[in-house]
Order: sequence, then structure tokens, then C-alpha cells
Amino acid sequence: MKNDYKKYLITSNKDKSWGFYVNNLGRNVIGKHAEYPSMNHPDQYIFTWDKGRVLDEFHLVLITKGEGVFESNATGKIKVSDGDVFLLFPDVWHRYKPKKSTGWTERWVGFSGAIANQFLSNGFFNADEPIVSKCNIPSVLHHFNTLFKLFDEATYGYQHVASGVCIQLMAELHAIKSGGSNLDNLNSMISRAKSMMYKNINGSIDLLEIASNLGVSYSKFRIDFKKQTGVSPLQYYLRLKIEKSKELLLNSKKSQKEIAFELGFESEMYFNRLFKRKTGWAPGKFRNLSKDIF
Repeated sequence: MKNDYKKYLITSNKDKSWGFYVNNLGRNVIGKHAEYPSMNHPDQYIFTWDKGRVLDEFHLVLITKGEGVFESNATGKIKVSDGDVFLLFPDVWHRYKPKKSTGWTERWVGFSGAIANQFLSNGFFNADEPIVSKCNIPSVLHHFNTLFKLFDEATYGYQHVASGVCIQLMAELHAIKSGGSNLDNLNSMISRAKSMMYKNINGSIDLLEIASNLGVSYSKFRIDFKKQTGVSPLQYYLRLKIEKSKELLLNSKKSQKEIAFELGFESEMYFNRLFKRKTGWAPGKFRNLSKDIF
């Protein structure tokens, strides 16, 4: 890939109606003592260190080599270095530059849309904490390289495909942000816990014992599990049982009582009540409706 790569896109109303669209992307290698930023950008993107800049879109900037400084109205001045991502938010004044003695290599993508706005309004990302560290990893770089390839080839419908890749990139960053430096251990621990739950889907589990086997306290296990899955360990386990009961209702002639017993529920009444709470239907109604549909 060339050292410098830039694409600025003309977006149509159809692109915008998709809900998430990429406006621009690029890669720059800024050498030691080089002037920054360069002036070979469209007017709305040019800024000086003295005046800074306010955008009407989101930008994601990844530093893969070197170091420098980022500053915004929301954060004040923050040091950034290789592996850091900083997010630029609409209507938030900011400025950034590499350190003269090191320069830096930057990749960026700019995007807009209603779906992008939800990242902000739903609290997944916020202007007060725009830095995500330890992002110089193969999966993040792969998403950038995929975007570069898509916009180079510009095949039919590439804008919509690119929007999906960019959303994947944001999901990856959120996982890194929320998992912190312990992300690999967290993934391993939750994966092992899920496996234990599935192996015991026909019986019962002791969540305190699972936490102990994983080498953590139950409170930490519960917090980490919910951070990754969105639900508590118990609720996740019950959902596994309900999904398995759906399979049995659709693909076997077993009675509700037999299914409740097979999956380790304390009574048919409890199974029926839980199934309806989780799905909106009683088990018998679910079985009959599914027969009508399929």
C-alpha cells in the first residue's frame, strides 16, 4: 500500500437513507519534523493547530506508529501513541498532531448517519472518553484494509458493504474499550463458562462453583459475564434451556411435561411460566403456531 492514501466520497440521499455511511478514509505516514496537518484535503477537513476544527461527522483515527497529542473541549490535552484510537465527535472542537521528533502513521475513517448517532446517544462511545488503547491488532487493521480495498475497487453496492465493515470496526473497538487489557482472559473465561452451562443444559448448575473453577470470585464472574453477554449468568443459562426446549417442541413429540423434566426444570408449571415470560407464548401455543407457519 502507498504511504499516503485518501478517499473523499460523494454520498447520495440513497446512501444516507441506509443509516450509516462512510464519508472519507485514508492513511498517512507523517515523517519527523514534517508539517502537520497537510493542506491537501477538502476545505471542510483542513485545520491548523492554532484554530483546531469542528466536524459535522464522526472520525475514527488509529495511530499505528509514533506519538503525539490530542485535545478537545471535552477532554483537554491527552498524549496519544502507537496503538491508540481517538474518536472525533460531531460538533466537538478538537485538534491533534504528531510529536515533531517521532512523526506518526495514521489511519482514519469518517462516517455519519442515524445508526452512527446511536453509538453516541446510547452511551457506547462518548466525547469525554475518546481514546481506546491497544488497538494496533490484526483484526482492527484488517477492517481498515478491507475498507481501502472496497473503495479502491468501487464495485456495485460497495458503500453499503463498507458501512457494515465500519460498524464491525466500531464493535471491535467497543469490545477492546470495555474489555480493557484483560480482553483475551475475559473471552476465555466467558467461553469456558458458556461451555459448562451447555454441557449441563439438562440438569442444574452451581454458579458459585463455576466461578471457583474459573479462579475468580462470583461477583467478578457475574460482572464480567454480564459485560460481555448483556445478561447475568443465570439468565443466560435459562435462555439456553428455553432455546433447547424450542427445539424439542418443534422437532419431537414429547409432551411439555417430558420436556420440562428432560431439561431439569423443577416443575412443568415453572417451565410453562418461564417459557411464556421469555418468548411471549405458552409452550403449547408456540408448538401449534410453528406448525401453522412451517
